[in-house]
Amino acid sequence: MTTPSSAHVMLLQSRLLDEQREIEHRLSDEDHYGLSQSLRDNTGELTSIDNHPGDTATELYEREKDIALLEQEELHLRRIDAALEAIANGTYGICATCNEPIPLERLDAVPDTLHCIEHAPRQHVSLRRPVEELLLDPPFGRTSMDEQDSYNGFDGEDAWQIVEQWGNADSPAMSENRDVADYEHVGIDAFEHDGFVESIESFLATDITGRHVSVIRNREYQHYLEAGEGDHGLENDEQNENE
Repeated sequence: MTTPSSAHVMLLQSRLLDEQREIEHRLSDEDHYGLSQSLRDNTGELTSIDNHPGDTATELYEREKDIALLEQEELHLRRIDAALEAIANGTYGICATCNEPIPLERLDAVPDTLHCIEHAPRQHVSLRRPVEELLLDPPFGRTSMDEQDSYNGFDGEDAWQIVEQWGNADSPAMSENRDVADYEHVGIDAFEHDGFVESIESFLATDITGRHVSVIRNREYQHYLEAGEGDHGLENDEQNENE
């Protein structure tokens, strides 16, 4: 392990001062990333409520990004100030936690650090997740009734499927169903029957009394026969009886 010499410390101090001036100059030129102005001033409108809410959403996103950049710059400045103060006190290069020397290689990579790599703060990724995910996982967790055998009505998943028919950002390559070859079947359960549960329900019809049954030879009827689920003999018998 290589420890910093006096010459190394002076070189690192020069780098810290250069970084400090660059950040302060950047904050001054960017007017603190525009946060000194209101959202209305940035949009150039008389009010922040535009005709299209997407415009305001874009400006809000940019404002949130500016806040994150500003916080990062201010944190960097505080770390630089602390490192320069440590140089002035003669404690630079010594870990603030374990009092062991910080390797020169680490100081050269992160000159504003006051900790060795073993005791560096924020080195563990937080496992905390937004509380909203409790409701979003699984999708439609509050309104999907698929797991309830006694419910066969319209639910939240059905509502999404209707909206999804008008398009989304997915493509056949991104679909959960690996057999999808076109955009018409990209959506969730795109092959699911619409308006009926079993295939036979889509081509069998009765009169108002329910006694006379007829077969509508539509596409679902052809698929039903091709899948080997139909019985042509029964159909012919019914036709002969009706005749």
